[in-house]
Amino acid sequence: MDIPTLETDRLRLRAWRADDLDAFAAMVADPEVMRFLGDPVSRIDAWRGMSSTAGHWLLLGFGLWAVERKADGVLIGRVGVQRPEGWPATEVAWTLHRPYWGQGYATEAARASLDYGFRTLSVSRLISLIDPENRASQRVAARLGQTMAGEVTLTLNKVTFTADVWEITRDRWPSN
Repeated sequence: MDIPTLETDRLRLRAWRADDLDAFAAMVADPEVMRFLGDPVSRIDAWRGMSSTAGHWLLLGFGLWAVERKADGVLIGRVGVQRPEGWPATEVAWTLHRPYWGQGYATEAARASLDYGFRTLSVSRLISLIDPENRASQRVAARLGQTMAGEVTLTLNKVTFTADVWEITRDRWPSN
């Protein structure tokens, strides 16, 4: 499968590579990065997660990209469009490594992902599932034009959690 590459002013959203493991494993091992996503992850589980993320593209034709900074090629996180089994709708999701927080990268990459999702998928809305305590991601969602649309309770790996559903509809997306 040919995974498209997206470029923004500062970022490249691209297919995953085996040599992304070191940076990805460091990101998901960080307790602050994983604070709202679950427990920190071992290197072995990071490989499984990275492989699963890459496999989403093969199974559904879209997914989360590896996000690198164009200036130096450093992998800073993962952002994209996903629809895991059991999700209430197609989601735009973002996770960045802590050194890259607060610089507008999440908003920049998520905006490109929203645009890609609305251009390529037959969906009337795109959501983001955000922990009710995750103020930083709530601010990103608001900058994207998403609004709160309720909450959902999900179970992953035998852990049940509640997330706020932020959404934007196709007709409210600025590119339309």
